[in-house]
Amino acid sequence: MDEVKNQLAIDALNRIMELELAGVVRYTHYSLMVYGYNRIPIVSWLKDNAQEGLGHAHRAGELVTLLGGHPSLKIGALLETAKHDIGDILRESLEHEKNALAAYYALLKIAEGTSVLLEDYARDMIVQEEMHLDEVNKMLRRPGDMAPFNE
Repeated sequence: MDEVKNQLAIDALNRIMELELAGVVRYTHYSLMVYGYNRIPIVSWLKDNAQEGLGHAHRAGELVTLLGGHPSLKIGALLETAKHDIGDILRESLEHEKNALAAYYALLKIAEGTSVLLEDYARDMIVQEEMHLDEVNKMLRRPGDMAPFNE
């Protein structure tokens, strides 16, 4: 990989790290704000997502150092909407996951034809993020709705 592509990949991976770390904070916060009858399974799901995001951030950081870069100490945008209805939380989660997915696609574009390692990593993460988006989308549907959720 040439020097320019290498730096672009490092920048993309750092962006991914920042987004994933923001997800850790978001999902942790959300898990504290869930109330009602379905609290226990939803809190468990949110905590699992926070742990997953931490793993994703660590994996991206390892690739930054593999490429000779310095992992970012920044964190992605955190917006407090003060809306804590489970539907609001899920819609915010959906938006966050779409941003993360776009970051993985950006990395794939940089890596294509240049690094099999980064291509495979990006593709694997895209699959995971697409599946996660589908899961959140299904949670936002009314029971019996087959069509994907659209705002």
